Amino acid sequence: MTDINSSALTHLAQDPVMARIIAETPVPKLVNDYADDVYLALLESIVSQQISVKAADAIFSRFRALFPDKYPQADALLLKTTDELRSAGLSFQKIKYLQSVAEFSLEKPIDRVHLDALTDEEIVQYLLPIKGVGRWTVEMLLMFVLDRPDIFPIDDLVIRQRMLRAYPEQTNGLTGKALYKVLLSIAEPWRPYRTTASRYLWRWQAT
Repeated sequence: MTDINSSALTHLAQDPVMARIIAETPVPKLVNDYADDVYLALLESIVSQQISVKAADAIFSRFRALFPDKYPQADALLLKTTDELRSAGLSFQKIKYLQSVAEFSLEKPIDRVHLDALTDEEIVQYLLPIKGVGRWTVEMLLMFVLDRPDIFPIDDLVIRQRMLRAYPEQTNGLTGKALYKVLLSIAEPWRPYRTTASRYLWRWQAT
């Protein structure tokens, strides 16, 4: 994954609030754990849903250990019994979701060559038919695996909470669609570097 560039920081600093957040916050660590492997990243994201990072890491490690070279090839994953997959600590629902990823990958390409030719929104719509994969999941994939520079994951709870603290005058008392409209308006000037802004918001320790 590429480093945060100076052009992005200069552009974002035109927003005085974002300039303060950048000044107060250590540079976010940009790590790509999957070496652009969209398939594996989707499997991991499903395992991680609604559980702690520690628990997810342990379950995903046990899950991968069920396969040769610790890589859950799609055809091999679909041959595993429910009991085998349950032995890794997976719920019945997550097993269905993992199988959905495997089935999708055998029917349609999800490699970088194919996805890199699509726009951000085209990728969202392309992957949403996979059971267990929602917009937020795809947006995380866009940010951290596909390295797309202008993603604003407004459905992320932490992003919303940090923006409420950073922009109290604009967001005071707002909820629901009204809040979303204002948050999108605040983030609009951050284009085309909303991914960088979001990374800083995640790491910012709001006081």
